[in-house]
Amino acid sequence: MQLINGFRRDNLRGDFFGGVTAAVVALPLALAFGVASGAGPIAGLYGAILVGFFAALFGGTPSQVSGPTGPMTVVMATVVMQFADEPAIAFTVVVLAGLFQILFGVCRLGSLISLVPFTVVSGFMSGIGVIIIILQISPLFGHEAPSGGVVEIVLALPATLSKMEPHALAVGLLSLAIVTLTPARVTRIIPSPLIALIVGTLLVWNMLPDVPILGAIPSGFPEPHMPALDFAHIVDIVGAALVLALLGAIDSLLTSVVADTITGTLHKSNRELIGQGIGNAIAGLFGGIPGAGATMRTVVNVRAGGATPISGMVHAAVLLAIALGLGPVASHIPHAVLAGILIKVGIDIIDWGYLKRASRAPRPGVMIMFLVLGLTVFVDLIIAVTVGLIMSSMLFVLRMQKLQLANIRTATGARGEVPLREEEVALLAEYGDQIMLCQFEGPMSFAAAKGITQRVSLHSGVTAVVLDLSNVTLIDTSVAFALADAIGRVGRGGAKAYLVGLRAPVRKILNSLGVLDLLPESHVVPERMQALRMAAASE
Repeated sequence: MQLINGFRRDNLRGDFFGGVTAAVVALPLALAFGVASGAGPIAGLYGAILVGFFAALFGGTPSQVSGPTGPMTVVMATVVMQFADEPAIAFTVVVLAGLFQILFGVCRLGSLISLVPFTVVSGFMSGIGVIIIILQISPLFGHEAPSGGVVEIVLALPATLSKMEPHALAVGLLSLAIVTLTPARVTRIIPSPLIALIVGTLLVWNMLPDVPILGAIPSGFPEPHMPALDFAHIVDIVGAALVLALLGAIDSLLTSVVADTITGTLHKSNRELIGQGIGNAIAGLFGGIPGAGATMRTVVNVRAGGATPISGMVHAAVLLAIALGLGPVASHIPHAVLAGILIKVGIDIIDWGYLKRASRAPRPGVMIMFLVLGLTVFVDLIIAVTVGLIMSSMLFVLRMQKLQLANIRTATGARGEVPLREEEVALLAEYGDQIMLCQFEGPMSFAAAKGITQRVSLHSGVTAVVLDLSNVTLIDTSVAFALADAIGRVGRGGAKAYLVGLRAPVRKILNSLGVLDLLPESHVVPERMQALRMAAASE
C-alpha cells in the first residue's frame, strides 16, 4: 500500500502553486473561524495548519485541502462556550473527535456515514449557515457577541442594533460587498476574502481607529498540552466529540466527492477518515480548532494545478510561515471585516437549491428539513441530527411497510391476488376454499412482520396453507418469528402448513431460529405446485 495516497513527483510545480493559492484563500477564513469559535484567531490558523498537513499526509483524497469549516466552527463555538471555565477540556473534545474519526476509518464506516438522509444534511447545513450569520451580527455592528446561545443573541439584537457603531458597520458591509460582488475573473487571481481582509484592514488602520480590531495575537509555534478530562461532564464531552467527528466526516467525504468529480479520481473514504482524525487529534493537542475537507479551498487548489497530497502540505507550510511572523500585522484586522467574510460563508452554506425546490419537493422530506433547521438554530445540534435521523428512519420504515405489504398476496380457491398458472387454477378450483395460498416477494423486514401475521389468518374451511417464499430474497428476525407465529396458528387451527422455495439466506435464518423445526421436513419443498399437490393429497 502506498504510504501517501496519490503521492507522485511529476506534478511538483502544479502542487506548489495549488498549495500557495489554497493558503491565500485559507488565511482570512482560518482567522475568521478562529475568532468565531471563541478560541481566538491563532487557534483557527493552527487548526488550518495541523489539520491541513496531516489530513493531506495520511488521508485518502489526493487533491483535498482541509482546515476549519463553518459547520465545525459552530460546533466548536458551542464547546468553547460550554467549557469556558475549563478551556483545556474544549480542546480535549477536539482530540477525542479525531480519535473517533480514526476509529470510524479503522472500522470501515466511511460508506455508512454517506447514508445520512439528504433532508437531514440539508436542514443541518442550512441551520449552521443561519447560526454563523446570527453570530456575526454583533461584530458587524461593532460590538462583542453577547454571551449565551443563539436565542440569547437574537433577544439581544434590538439593543445591538440601537447602539451600532457606524464606522464598524460600514467596514463590515464593505467587506461583505467585496466577497459577494468581486468578479470571478478577479478572484481567480486574488481570492475575494483576501481582498476584503487587506482593504478593510488598511482602511481602519489609516482612517478609522475607533473600529474594534483583533489586538495582540501570540506568535510562534504553540506548545502541546495533554488532554484534560472532567468525569463529571464525561457525557457532554463524548457527545460533543461524536458530533464533531460525524460532522467532520460528512463534511470531508462530501468534499472528497467534489474532488473526485473535478479530477476524475476516486478517493478512499476510510483512509480519508483516518487522515482527518489524525489531523484533528494533533490540532487539539496544540490548541487548534477542528477542521474537515474544505470544498472551496479544494476546488481552488485543483484549479491552480494541485493534484497530489503535496499541495495540501504546501498549503499548511505556507500558513505556518505566515503564522510565525503574522502576529503584529494580523493584530490590526478589524472584527467587522471578519464578520463580513463569515456572513458570506454562512449565506453560502445555506442550501438554497433545496429551499427553492421546497414547494415542489415531497412534503415529509421538507418538514424534516425545516424541523432539523429549526432545532439546529434554536435548540441543539445533537438533538437536531438525532431527531432528523429518527424521523427519516420512521418515514422510511412506513414506506417500506407499505411496499412490502403490497408484495404479500393471498388466494383461496381460484380467487385472490396471486398470479396462477393454468394447472394451479384447476387444482385450487377443485378444492374450493380448503387450500389457502400466500405468496411473498422481495426482501421482507420487521416493517412487514405484523402484516404477515394479519394476512396469514385461517378462514373457515381451510385445511392447508401454502406459504410461497420463492421470490423472497432476504428476511430478518422479526419476519422469521412472524412466520413461526403464522405456522403455529395454522397448526392450532387444525390445518397443515407448507413452505415453498426457500433461498439459501432465508433458509439459514429460519433454520437458525428453529422455525423449520415447527414443520415436518417433507413440508418444506422447492416448487409451489408440489406443495399444492401435497396439500390436496392430505384432504
